[in-house]
Amino acid sequence: MKPKTPETTAIGTMLAGAQSSSTPDTLLSPAQHSAHQSAHLAVLQHLSDLRPAVASVEAQARRLTGWGVELAVRLLAGQRLLAAGNGGSAAEAQHLTAELVGRFDGERRPFSAIALHAETSAVTAIANDYGFEQLYARQVLGHGRRGDVLMLLSTSGRSPNLLRAAEAARTAGITTWALTGRGPNPLSEACDDAVTIDARSANAQEAHLIALHALCRAFDAEVFRRGGKEQP
Repeated sequence: MKPKTPETTAIGTMLAGAQSSSTPDTLLSPAQHSAHQSAHLAVLQHLSDLRPAVASVEAQARRLTGWGVELAVRLLAGQRLLAAGNGGSAAEAQHLTAELVGRFDGERRPFSAIALHAETSAVTAIANDYGFEQLYARQVLGHGRRGDVLMLLSTSGRSPNLLRAAEAARTAGITTWALTGRGPNPLSEACDDAVTIDARSANAQEAHLIALHALCRAFDAEVFRRGGKEQP
């Protein structure tokens, strides 16, 4: 029999509290009780796995600060941000562009930021005519200009369409930043700079949103410092 550790004791205490605050044990069959315990332990493990993900973000706070400041300088000068990802990472790319075109916290002017997956007619046409691997590369060449920034999000860091996008950006003089899961990985190596999250895939994706909001904090702070608060 394994000895009880502080962790198992804490989990047991949390389980007991959750059970007492939801369905009483007397109303659960043995099978339901076992399933409830198993599901709750899975939730607690998921939340515990967030700690190394958040720690990875915190360890790279200065890089995120630098990205936010650099992005503010470029967008104030008239450059734009392009962002891309697949699946949940596409949603997070669009979350970032929405913060820049709209606003994050304080009132400020809008900035040019495009989520490359969001225009469905272009996405389906390019994928159909050129293949899924060229989905973002062709848009980077069409929308991007020298001095722009391309942000690529991927928990695996191995998506072929993002790797092709990074290659296209390099030829066009566009700066590339990667936000990935564990590194090094092909995408982090292909980009000019990268923030890698040392965590499981789902937790890395959750940490990506924290990192993007941190970047937005730095971006807004630099915009406001440079007098960019007023509306155009």
